[in-house]
This record gives sequence, C-alpha cells and structure tokens, in this order.
Amino acid sequence: MTAEPARASLIDGKAFAAGLVERVAAASARLEAAHAIKPGLAVVIVGEDPASQIYVRNKGETTLRAGMRSETHRMGETTGQHDLLALIATLNADPGIHGILVQLPLPAHIDSAAVLGAIDPDKDVDGFHVVNAGRLAVGLPGLVPCTPLGCLMVLKAELGDLSGLNAVIVGRSNIVGKPMAQLLLGESCTVTIAHSRTRDLPALCRTADILVAAVGRPEMIRGDWIRPGATIIDVGINRVPSRDPDKAAQGKTRVVGDVAFEEAAEIAGRITPVPGGVGPMTIACLLANTYTAACRSAGIAPDDLSA
Repeated sequence: MTAEPARASLIDGKAFAAGLVERVAAASARLEAAHAIKPGLAVVIVGEDPASQIYVRNKGETTLRAGMRSETHRMGETTGQHDLLALIATLNADPGIHGILVQLPLPAHIDSAAVLGAIDPDKDVDGFHVVNAGRLAVGLPGLVPCTPLGCLMVLKAELGDLSGLNAVIVGRSNIVGKPMAQLLLGESCTVTIAHSRTRDLPALCRTADILVAAVGRPEMIRGDWIRPGATIIDVGINRVPSRDPDKAAQGKTRVVGDVAFEEAAEIAGRITPVPGGVGPMTIACLLANTYTAACRSAGIAPDDLSA
C-alpha cells in the first residue's frame, strides 16, 4: 500500500503575529519603565475608503493592545495637499510620536510620493521613504517595509539560517519585491527577482528553496512550478468570485493568494495560507517598527523581537 505524500506544513502567520505583538508590548513596557518613553504611532487617513477605514481601526486597536500611544487623524476626501503636509510637519515635530503612517491610497488630487517623502525618515514606520530604501540597500540600520520584514521573520523562525538558499521573488514592487530581495541578500541567500517579462517563469520558480509570491495575480503560481520541499511565502491578497454560483451571482467573493494553494500544498514543504498567513504580520511589524523608532530616537538599542 503506497502512503499518500505529506502535505506542506502551514505557516500560521496569525499565531506568529500574536506572539510578535506580545513581545513588542513587553519591550515597550520595559522601555517606558526604564526611560519614561512610551512609543507613539500616528495614523493619517484621508477620505472614506471602507477597506482603509477598517484597516486603520485595526491598527489603532492593536497599537493600544501593545501598550503604545495611538493617534488617528481623519481628514476629509477634499483635503488639500497643503493641509496634509502641514499635519505631517506637526507630527514630525511631536516628540511623543515616534511613528507616522499615511494610509494609502490617497485621493487622486494628492501626490502620494510628495506626502510620503515629507515624513521624517526616522518616523517612517512603513519604510517607504527613499532614505530608508537607501539604508536597506547599503546595509545600514533603517525602518524596513512591514510586509517584507514580517516575511523575513517568519522565514528565519521556520528555517533558521537562510544562508546559501536559493530565493525567487515573483514581483518587483517597491513595497514588497525589492525590499524582500535586499533582506534576503542580507541573510546571504542567492536572490532572483522575477517579473512579467521573465522568460520561462515556471522553470525559474522550480529552482527556489524559498519562493515569495508578490505579483498581485490570483493563483498565478501553480503547483508544478514548485520545487519539492520548498518554502512558499504567498503575499498576494486577491478577491475572486465565490465558488458557490449563487453567491457569485450576488457579487460574493472569496480571498485567494498569488499561489494556487491546494496544488502547491501537495508539493511544498511549508506554505503560508491566504488569509491567515502574511497578512497578520503587517500590523505586528508596524508596531515593531514603532518600538524600534522610539528606541533609536533616544539613542537606545532596541530589544531583539525575533521569535
């Protein structure tokens, strides 16, 4: 009797994120007790986008749960860029605020690049400022984009030493793909960034010990693209019609990743599910960045927050 092949182990991002929030809360409490510094995060949202409103509310609740100071600044859809930049200048100058996050997307009449560039790089907890991108590129301490940071923390917790592993990243965005590559290079991986013009993408993916999918196309990466035993990090969050035809006809949707999960799980060694994989790590890493920024503002070495 032939044994069925083992399915991939699920990487529980929700549990990992909960543990990270606990570690951030404990480190923040120690920082406040020893140095009278309470890490503070200010989130700015412009407009009424429903998904952004939910996300911002969750950020605020998690920040408070971690024992940090939380501020949310809500501005109307017609807010001018001058007023938004004035608020950012005020937050830059506030010593009680260590992290500033401007929720994207912004209304079309506002230049997102100008707004993100106005944030003090040392308070840029999203890690999007060109100064932080440059720090990451040359290996200097800086604030790292939250999603790639969460992916790296999970990979190190699951695999330990990453040096020498082949890593393929599908997607070259400034938010995920490029910083993920820099982080993995920093761990001495051999890194390839793939994109829409990559030749024979399936064959390239099959070379990966670590495959990071961050392309924004639902279930693009198929099971036969996976190297047996590889670790799959699926960053994609895509809404597609419900499997139930009646629900689909009513406009109901379900969330899937960039990887065809059921196919990949038969081949991979480890895999993040969608939802419940990478997503929860983003807010947890936002708090970790806020704690780190608070420490650095006072010249204090932050505690190690790894698992």
